[in-house]
Amino acid sequence: MKLIDFNQIKNLNIPQLSFYNWVDEIIRNKDKMILPVKTSINFHQNSMFYNFMPAVIPSINRAGIKIVTRYPDRSPSLKSLILIFDLKNGNPLALMDGTYITAMRTGAVAAHSVKLFARQNWQVLSIIGLGNTARAALKAISCLYPEKPIDVHILRYKNQHDLFIKCFQDNMNLHFTVCDTVEETISKSDVIISAVTFYPNDICNDSCFPEGCLLLPIHTRGFTNCDLFFDKVFADDKNHIKNFKNFDKFKSFAEVQDVISGKKPGRENAKERILVYNIGIGLHDLYCANKILNQIQTSPEFDLEEPAEKFWVK
Repeated sequence: MKLIDFNQIKNLNIPQLSFYNWVDEIIRNKDKMILPVKTSINFHQNSMFYNFMPAVIPSINRAGIKIVTRYPDRSPSLKSLILIFDLKNGNPLALMDGTYITAMRTGAVAAHSVKLFARQNWQVLSIIGLGNTARAALKAISCLYPEKPIDVHILRYKNQHDLFIKCFQDNMNLHFTVCDTVEETISKSDVIISAVTFYPNDICNDSCFPEGCLLLPIHTRGFTNCDLFFDKVFADDKNHIKNFKNFDKFKSFAEVQDVISGKKPGRENAKERILVYNIGIGLHDLYCANKILNQIQTSPEFDLEEPAEKFWVK
């Protein structure tokens, strides 16, 4: 079994569009895969957690599980590991750091939703929470729209807004505005991305969300009021959100795959407010991890000591 660390993955310099294409492949073919609902263990008033995300992709002969942990006082607060199995014989193939994969595939999924659900000729993109996930999302969006002028409104936080702008200083089509409040950040937006990992309550009232906006709460929290008045709600997987307290109150709901396959309509006019809950499913991680495993030629390997024959407890 290979042991693959963060730097090995990062040093591959995988193009962001590769992650985009990989997640698009999963989204389009999700119905051909096996996706159990993830198991979550939450504690410390839900600010800390362990998430266990199993997945099976028969077409590539892979099964796996991703384990995500969040400790708010740790840097980074979110960390993850991915364990990959050979589906035919159950043998473990690799234990892989999931931190880089998580950020890049999450950003790619957000960009995928922008392309699919944002209204035509959108211009103003607002981002709340300026960590690696937000960076990955904007990098993916800028790859999809390299020539499009985009006004990026970001929420001031410590010195992260300065570092965020510096990260994109070579993207001449991106024009940044730093805002002091959530209301100011999102009130004139066509697309709203929240990459804050934890909100104890909803962040602002209904009137802050303009007509025709697309809302992407990457970590889901902070927007339960939007469940009740947004025109359409979509998700990457129904089973992962059907226990949301407002699920039965959505005006309209469908999975993202249903829109791509033509089973359900996506955006039908420029006035619809659309909310997309991309929970983050283990299929994305497993598929990306397997792609990376195939690219890594050398890596430390170790064998798990297993019994040579059936053993009996004595």
